[in-house]
Amino acid sequence: METNQQKIAVLIPCYNEALTVEKVIEDYRGAFPSAEIYVYDNNSTDNTAEIARNAGAIVRHEYAQGKGNVIRAMFKDIEADCYIMADGDDTNPPVPEMAEIVLRGEAEMVIGDRLSSTYFEENKRLFHNTGNKMVRALINTLFDVHVTDIMTGSRAFSYTFVKTFPVLSKGFEIETEMTIHAAANNLRMVEVPTNYRDRPEGSESKLNTYSDGFKVLKTIARLFKEYKPMAFFGIFGIVALLVSVILAVPVFNEYFQTGLVLRFPTLIVAGFIFIVALLLFMIGILLEVIAKKNRQIFELFYIRTKR
Repeated sequence: METNQQKIAVLIPCYNEALTVEKVIEDYRGAFPSAEIYVYDNNSTDNTAEIARNAGAIVRHEYAQGKGNVIRAMFKDIEADCYIMADGDDTNPPVPEMAEIVLRGEAEMVIGDRLSSTYFEENKRLFHNTGNKMVRALINTLFDVHVTDIMTGSRAFSYTFVKTFPVLSKGFEIETEMTIHAAANNLRMVEVPTNYRDRPEGSESKLNTYSDGFKVLKTIARLFKEYKPMAFFGIFGIVALLVSVILAVPVFNEYFQTGLVLRFPTLIVAGFIFIVALLLFMIGILLEVIAKKNRQIFELFYIRTKR
C-alpha cells in the first residue's frame, strides 16, 4: 500500500549486528521498495555501520547506550507516515501487511506476534520463553488488554503514535513501555502473526535474561503506578488495612471480655498501620485525579498531532 504520498521509514537499531544487518536491509528493501531504511548504530565495536552503509541504508549513530535511547533518537529525528521497527538480528522477517494496516488508519501500533507462530519452536532459551509468558500475563491483567506478544521488536507505528510517545526507558524494556502506553491511553493496537527464526550461528543476543528481565518488571510496576495509581496504592492500602485489623481484633476481644486493654503496644501499632492504610488510599485518590487530567491533556495533544 505504498504511494508517493505515503512515506514509510524502516527503523533498525543495531549493536554489533555485522553478521545479519545486510540481510535484514535487503529483506526490508524487498518488502518496502520505496521506504527509506535507517540503521542507527549504537556504539558497535564491529563493522555494522560500514556494512549497513554499503547495503544502501541511511546510517546514523546514537552514542547513549541502550535500545530505548536509540528509539528515542529515531522517533525524534525521522518524519514519515508509517514507521516500521525491525531488529537487526534477522529474527523477524518483514510483513508488508503491518504497514498497510497503519496506512489505512486502522491502528496506531501494529505488533508482530511471534508467540502465535514459530517462536517457541525456534527459541531454545527456556527462561526467555517463560519470561515472555509472565510479562504477557502481568500486563494483560493489570491493564485489562489482550496482547499476545508484549516484547517483540517487530512493530509498525503511525506518525501520531511516534510523535506523542514519551520514551522514558533506556534499554530493552522499551517494547513493554510502548505496549503499556498504548493500552493506558486507549490507542488502537492490532496484532499480526509473524514468523520467528532464531539467530544464525555466531550471532549473540544482547538481552540479559535476568538483569533486563528485572528492568522490564520495574518498568511495569512504574507504569502501573503512573497510569493506574488508585489500583497501585489501593493494593498496598488493602494489605495495610488487613494487617491493622488482624492486630486489632484480639485486643478489642480482650477489652470486651475484661474491660481492660492488656496489649497497648499492639493496639498502637495497629492504629499506626490503619493510618498508613488511610494515607495510601488518599494518595491513590489524589494521584488518580492527576492521572485522569494527564490523560485528558494527552488526548488533546494526540488529536492535534493526528494526520
